[in-house]
Amino acid sequence: MDPRTSAQDMMQCDLCETAVVQMHCDTCFVNLCKACVGEHFSADLSKPHKIVHFKDKKSTLIHPRCTSHEEETCDVYEETCEMYCTHCDVPICTICLASDQHLGHKLARILEIRDKKRDNLIKKQTELKEKIYPNYQDIASDVQIRMSQLEKEYGDLSTAITKHGEDWHREIDKLVKKLKAEVDEMKNTQLQTLQKHLDEMNKTISDIKDEIDSVDSVLESTDISSLFSVPSTLDEYRKLPRKITVTIPKFIPKKLQADQLFSLETISLKSDEHDDSMKTTQKSPEAVSSPPVKQLLDEPETVTTIHIGYRSLNNVACLSDEEIWTRGSDNIMKLYSINQGSQLKSITTKSGNTASDIAVTTSGDLVYTDYIDRTVNIVKNEKIEEVIRLQNWLPRNVCSTSSGDLLVIMVSDDYKQTKVVRYSGSTEKQTIQFDDKGQPLYSSGHYDRYITENRNQDICVSDYGARTVVVVNEAGKLRFRYTGHTPALKNNPFDPQGITTDSQSHILTAASNNGCVHIIDQDGKFLRYIDFGLWSELRGLCVDTNDNLFVAQMSASQVKKIKYLQ
Repeated sequence: MDPRTSAQDMMQCDLCETAVVQMHCDTCFVNLCKACVGEHFSADLSKPHKIVHFKDKKSTLIHPRCTSHEEETCDVYEETCEMYCTHCDVPICTICLASDQHLGHKLARILEIRDKKRDNLIKKQTELKEKIYPNYQDIASDVQIRMSQLEKEYGDLSTAITKHGEDWHREIDKLVKKLKAEVDEMKNTQLQTLQKHLDEMNKTISDIKDEIDSVDSVLESTDISSLFSVPSTLDEYRKLPRKITVTIPKFIPKKLQADQLFSLETISLKSDEHDDSMKTTQKSPEAVSSPPVKQLLDEPETVTTIHIGYRSLNNVACLSDEEIWTRGSDNIMKLYSINQGSQLKSITTKSGNTASDIAVTTSGDLVYTDYIDRTVNIVKNEKIEEVIRLQNWLPRNVCSTSSGDLLVIMVSDDYKQTKVVRYSGSTEKQTIQFDDKGQPLYSSGHYDRYITENRNQDICVSDYGARTVVVVNEAGKLRFRYTGHTPALKNNPFDPQGITTDSQSHILTAASNNGCVHIIDQDGKFLRYIDFGLWSELRGLCVDTNDNLFVAQMSASQVKKIKYLQ
């Protein structure tokens, strides 16, 4: 490179502003030509000017300029900082040292601070280069691999769903073909029966016609003796043949629910460090086969009546198809044989208080609430274990879900709030208290509110205080409210008490004021009443595995077993 035309060598001297720069003052950071070096020295003899060749100017460290006194010096001879005030955490110059500004502060040479900070930066840079950066690269690579795997696995999942759908189509096609074959067979059978009957009628018609012709011949004949030879068959023909009525079978399509065919399990994304979990799909009920369709009987039948030794009977819970637990107004819960009507055993509450409600878990254990003692208890092998103890809330009614959880209705100490809480063992999993608009789902006050779970995992509460059945889905979102049927039976207000559900997802609730049980479908549509008489005072309800209904009649202190489905 020609030094005469180089852009770097063509830089001009900061003093004379005409000659080419050849030298540099590392103290003042000034570019100089050789002729101006002496002038620069003599301009300020108080500084130890360090003059180097311009190409070597980077070899000298550049000290920070003093920000406190930069206005007190000229542009060329600004004060540089040789010291550092650790108290104020700022570089300082000689003027600062001469003042009282940093008097008594701990000072250090700026090069020492520079070395420490440089060492720290080197450590940080080393950690960034050797640890953090490679780790992030590994994580990014792992995410890319997981994304590729995810694409494949979701593709496999979609393929499986498609295949399953094809299998269902084949099964449906088979079912349709089978139903059509049955229809054809029934049609052919009935046509054959009718054809046989028609053949008989045609033969009889032919015989009658022959009889008519024969009589005509006799009547036209002059032979008197022929009148006595006519057979007497009129009485036989007067008795008309039976009329055959053909009933065509009725096709009743069943509503198909997708969650009863197949569903997706709940999945989550988890962080290894913090175990954070975020749901990505809404939980669906497990795929189960549809129960046999049962129609409501025109007239429900009382199968048996079991007399219970309580002054006031409040609850009944099915342990099995042969045994029921009952609760009255004292502290004793009794197990009865349904067929024999006899008491099998009794359990006294642990605290001696009256149990607020009873239920039976999926494993067959008795659960009861004690609102005075603020506890929910479970009875295993006739031993009582405390499962839940509350503070500031009083447990009222309880039910056990298909998954083994407990749903507990509780009220605040001042009876101004009501909520439903889901427990897995003693662990609180869910609270249901308000609707989407922030309004309370349930009434306040000192009332019983019975609770049950429907087959579709809806949570159903009979709220006596609100005269309403409140139904929410598994996530706690309001589905509907049922406020009774119009016109009301016996024209009395709807006052729901006990509540239960059956295999058809019907919701049954006792209306004590009317002495009847309301039956509605899973969407809140009224289906029918079961009338027990006006003064029956109905309370708790339960249903066994055969869909027999058990009704606790309070004052009569008896349980009725009712068959209401075919």
